Amino acid sequence: MQPEIYKFLYDVKLACQALLEFTSDKSLSDYETDLLLRSGIERQLGIIGEALNQALKIDPTLGKEITGIGQIINLRNVIIHGYADIENETIWGILQNDLPILHEQVRKLLDEKNSH
Repeated sequence: MQPEIYKFLYDVKLACQALLEFTSDKSLSDYETDLLLRSGIERQLGIIGEALNQALKIDPTLGKEITGIGQIINLRNVIIHGYADIENETIWGILQNDLPILHEQVRKLLDEKNSH
């Protein structure tokens, strides 16, 4: 794994960990009513999307390693450019259902790099 990709994946791992921490013991209602929580979540999702976008440019085979990488990158674009169209339920669903999968996949990729 190229050092640049490792750095991008590490950034994704840190952002996933932050999101898991931010949402621990929180609900959709908390997300909807807490501007600071919502802003922090959107920032970390943006970091994940941008880091994966950059990593994918360097190594297109990452698309086979990370489920839904194109959708993750697109979410970043929606957050940045289409923020008015974001549905709170959609973001919360992603955090609950997809984030743990992404976190595990990225951890495995980084662990494989560290074991070589």
